[in-house]
Amino acid sequence: MNWGFVLLQKDRAPRRVTNVRDDRILDSRFWRGSFEERRCLVPASSFCEPNGDIKPATWHWFGLRGSGERPLFAFPGIWRRYEGPVRKDGPKLHLEVYAFLTTTPNELVATINHERMPVLLTQAEEFETWLSGGPQQALALARQYPPDQMRIVQAGFTKQDRLDVAA
Repeated sequence: MNWGFVLLQKDRAPRRVTNVRDDRILDSRFWRGSFEERRCLVPASSFCEPNGDIKPATWHWFGLRGSGERPLFAFPGIWRRYEGPVRKDGPKLHLEVYAFLTTTPNELVATINHERMPVLLTQAEEFETWLSGGPQQALALARQYPPDQMRIVQAGFTKQDRLDVAA
């Protein structure tokens, strides 16, 4: 699967939309059908957020506290099949794309990103509810993860730092 629903824009390149807001998922024609019919889980051990208050932005990675270096969790996701270009005037592609759910940030994430954080699921019952429950049951999982059960696992890298490390 490819991360990011493809949003077509008139006279511009298509744009990838990687996250869906919990307060818009039921109201938006762009998201609603996938939420009602095609939910998935996106496994992860950490996620990163930019601190946009600093120029250039610095990136911070968040993980869960628990046994092991970085305990696993899942983002509640939605998916769809997309047929069309991913570049302006590009060829028609056939892709399966996904995005995951965000909510308001908890106190820890808000120190870096004041707007949103991903919803984090950790329990088998949550996974089952997200995948098989009705829309209202699934949406009830959209909540902040307890900040005392999280930690910053890496902090303060700029985009250029990331490029330098990858080289």
